[in-house]
Amino acid sequence: MNEVDALLLALGLAALFAGFVDAVVGGGGLIQIPALFAAFPQAMPATLFGTNKIASIVGTGSAAIQYARRIAIPWRTALPGAVAALIGAWFGARAVSYLPAEFLRPFILVLLVLVAVYTFIRKDFGVHGRSGVGARAEVALAVAIGGGIGFYDGFFGPGTGSFFIFLFVRFSGMDFLRASVTAKILNVATNLAAIGYFAFNVEILWKVGLVMAGCNMLGAVIGSRLALRHGAGFVRRMFLAVVTVLIARLAYDLLWGAAGGT
Repeated sequence: MNEVDALLLALGLAALFAGFVDAVVGGGGLIQIPALFAAFPQAMPATLFGTNKIASIVGTGSAAIQYARRIAIPWRTALPGAVAALIGAWFGARAVSYLPAEFLRPFILVLLVLVAVYTFIRKDFGVHGRSGVGARAEVALAVAIGGGIGFYDGFFGPGTGSFFIFLFVRFSGMDFLRASVTAKILNVATNLAAIGYFAFNVEILWKVGLVMAGCNMLGAVIGSRLALRHGAGFVRRMFLAVVTVLIARLAYDLLWGAAGGT
């Protein structure tokens, strides 16, 4: 096996695991993006972010299809949320040129800690669905969540799927399983917007992205089937695990960055 094949194999395995995690609760970027940066240390960050989105959109889309076969998708929430997420992600990607994303790390770290504590304390949180808000309020809520988190995904990104899931459980009354499939649809929209922006503004590693896309899709199919088999309780446990890893990663980046600057 030559060096190129070994590199693609390693990235493919990373994408497989990322697709599995992302299909259940989001957070696949935690795996794929560091793998891409390790494989191509000289590449522009925007090139690697764009390549990551190629793999992510295929995996997320296939996971959404798997869920849709077994779960009634709340389209009244998902469609307006997806449109708002697409628009928000586009403007978020553009905003990167004007404002450094690093200033968000402390704020996002605090939010993730609050999300983890709230979910852990509320043992029944998201295990069972409950009555949501009225029809008009539900649409307005979906647009606010989609637009806000979509902008965040285009601008910074870590934990986007987890934020979508938490907010839909907390404010729309969904269980974790239904919130997960709704999040997938909105994530497809944010990935599409990001790809549209990056494809016209930076070089994307299409061969690498397509190889990772196939592996990500396989992982997504496995993850979504496990989530459907084991239900909302399984998704809740995975959600807490991924949020904990996100907290650790952001805390490490902050501390390492501070140490590196002294």
